[in-house]
Amino acid sequence: MVAHHTHVYRKVVREIAKATVKPRLARNKDIASNFRALFTQSGRPEDTQRFHHDMQNALTFLRSQREYKALLERYNPLIDLTAEERIEATARRVAVSSPETLTALHTAASCLKDLSPVAFPTETVYGLGAIALNATAALKIFSTKGRPADNPLIVHVSSRRMLQTLLPQNYMLSPSYELLIEHFWPGPLTLLFPCDHSLIPDIITAGQPTVAIRMPSHPVARALIAVTDAPLAAPSANSSGKPSPTRAEHVLNDLNGKITIILDGGPCEVGLESTVVDGLHEDGNIRILRPGGITVEDIQRVLINGFSDTDTPIPQILVHRRDFRDDALEQAPTTPGMKYRHYSPSVPVTLMRMSEVPLGIEPLSPSAFLEDLKRSMPHSPNALRVGLLMPSDSILMKSLISDTTIQWREFPFGLVSEPAIIARRLFDGLLTLEREGVDLILVEEVPEENEGLAIMNRVKKAAGSSQWIVIP
Repeated sequence: MVAHHTHVYRKVVREIAKATVKPRLARNKDIASNFRALFTQSGRPEDTQRFHHDMQNALTFLRSQREYKALLERYNPLIDLTAEERIEATARRVAVSSPETLTALHTAASCLKDLSPVAFPTETVYGLGAIALNATAALKIFSTKGRPADNPLIVHVSSRRMLQTLLPQNYMLSPSYELLIEHFWPGPLTLLFPCDHSLIPDIITAGQPTVAIRMPSHPVARALIAVTDAPLAAPSANSSGKPSPTRAEHVLNDLNGKITIILDGGPCEVGLESTVVDGLHEDGNIRILRPGGITVEDIQRVLINGFSDTDTPIPQILVHRRDFRDDALEQAPTTPGMKYRHYSPSVPVTLMRMSEVPLGIEPLSPSAFLEDLKRSMPHSPNALRVGLLMPSDSILMKSLISDTTIQWREFPFGLVSEPAIIARRLFDGLLTLEREGVDLILVEEVPEENEGLAIMNRVKKAAGSSQWIVIP
C-alpha cells in the first residue's frame, strides 16, 4: 500500500467499523477487504491524486451516512420500516432489549390498533391510551374512566415529525413554542395548538378549536407510540375524579377487569401531570392553564434567556387562578383538570394550612383541632385512624402525633425543601393511605413555588375541607 494513502485507509476502515453492527466479529468484512484491495492497487503515481480525491469523497459519504442514520433514529426512527423493524428500531433507541418487553410492546400496539385502550407508564402518571385519530377508540377512554364528555384529552406523540402531521398546514410554531419544545420536549409539558378538525375527532378536544399535545419522555411511552405508529390520546389511567396512578398496581387496583393490558414501567419519575401551556393568544403571553411537572420558574428562565438577545418583548407568564381568571374557559375547558373535582380518594381529605389566615377565619391550635376531629368522627377515639401526608421535617406533624389516642399512619413525604420529591409521592401517598383503611387524610400545605404550585393545585382539588392551624 502506498504510504501516503495509509492515513486515509485507516479513516475509511474506522468509518466502516462505526457504520456496521456490533460486535466486531459481526461487521461486514467484505467491504473492508474490498477497500483494502483498492488501496493496495493504487500504486501508480499518475493515479495518486485522483485516487486520494475519490477516497476522501468515499470517506465523506460514509461519515455523512452514519451521521444521517443517527439523526434519523433520534428524530424520526421509524420511517420506511416494517412493523417488526419498527419494534426493533424503537427497542434499540430506548435501550429495550428483553424479549418480554418487546413482546409486551407488540401486544399492546396490537390491542390499540384493535381500538381497545391500554394503560402505560409516562414520566408524569400512568396513562390510559387509545389511538387519537379514531373517535371509536377515544370513546372507550371515556366509558372506561367514567369521564365527562366535555373534559378534553391530551394527545401524545413520539417525534416532531408526528407532531407536524397533526397540525394545520399553514400553522407555524411561535418563537416561544420553539424555545419550550427545544428545552422541555420530550418531557412533562403540554402545549395547545390549533386543531385540524378534519383529522382530530371532536371527542378529543370536546369541540374546542385547540388540541393539547405533548411528547412524553418515558421510554416505554415513546416506544409504544412509535411501535403503534399513531398518536395516542391518554388521560390518567384511573376512574374519573380519583388520584392519578403513579405505579402499575394503582392502575390494577382501580381498573382491574375494565382493561386488558397494563404496561408496568415502574414508578413515575415526576408523579404529577404535565404542565399545560396556552401560547396562542395575540398578546404573545404564556398562559399556564394547569401547573405540573415543568415549573413556572423553569419556563420563565427559558423565555428570558431565549428572548434576551432579540428585540421581541419577553412574554409574560400568567398562571390560571393566580394571575388571571376565565370563567368561560372553566365552563368549557380546553385542557384537562380545569372544570371538575379531581384527585380525591374515597376517604375525606383535609388540607392543613399554616400560611396567612384569611379575614373571618379562626385558626385552631393542633390540640383544639384534634379535639374537634374526635368529636366529629363516628368512631371511638381509640379506633380513629388518621393518615398523614406531611413533610418529614414538619413542625405540625410532630405536634399532632404527640396525641397517642389516635392511630397515625404516616406516609414518607420528603423534606419541605424538596418539593420535587413531595410531588413524586403525593398521589402514591393518597392511594396508599386509602388502601390502608384510614378514616381521614391530613395533607399539609407547601409553599406555592417551584413544584409546590402544582402540588397545591392538586391538593386543593382533592381536599373536601381546609383548616388553618397556629402553633403556640
